[in-house]
Amino acid sequence: MSAKVYVGNLSWNTTDDTLRQAFSDFGQVLDSIVMRDRDTGRSRGFGFVTFSTGQEADAAIAGLNEQELDGRRIKVNLANARGGGGGGGGGGYSGGGGYGGMSLFSFVEGGGYNSGGGGGYQGGGGGYQGGGGYQGGGYGGGGGGYNQGWT
Repeated sequence: MSAKVYVGNLSWNTTDDTLRQAFSDFGQVLDSIVMRDRDTGRSRGFGFVTFSTGQEADAAIAGLNEQELDGRRIKVNLANARGGGGGGGGGGYSGGGGYGGMSLFSFVEGGGYNSGGGGGYQGGGGGYQGGGGYQGGGYGGGGGGYNQGWT
């Protein structure tokens, strides 16, 4: 089974190819990528290398962690397995009864915009920026939906 390693503190001059070359001494490199800024295209200073086996990844970690690559002392360790989606782990943008969820009147009652329990955009307990509802307990506060007076 393949294993992915995280490589940090990369030089801005390091490319996908130089990363692959540096790590290929330790095993079969399936993939190597330097993460780049979406707008500028400049390196973000870290990347990932995928090996065909865990043993090869372990050898690369032992051999290259704290070593110099393109003038920088790099950090190499196993990449963390990422679970769940964005915005609070179990929800994503509008998970679990956020905008448009629960019932026909969820925008008005008992749901609120992106406030559906265990999800929501950047939620904690659901909702846009946490706390159930847009900025905590309904739009503008108060523990309910967008406009609590409507029924």
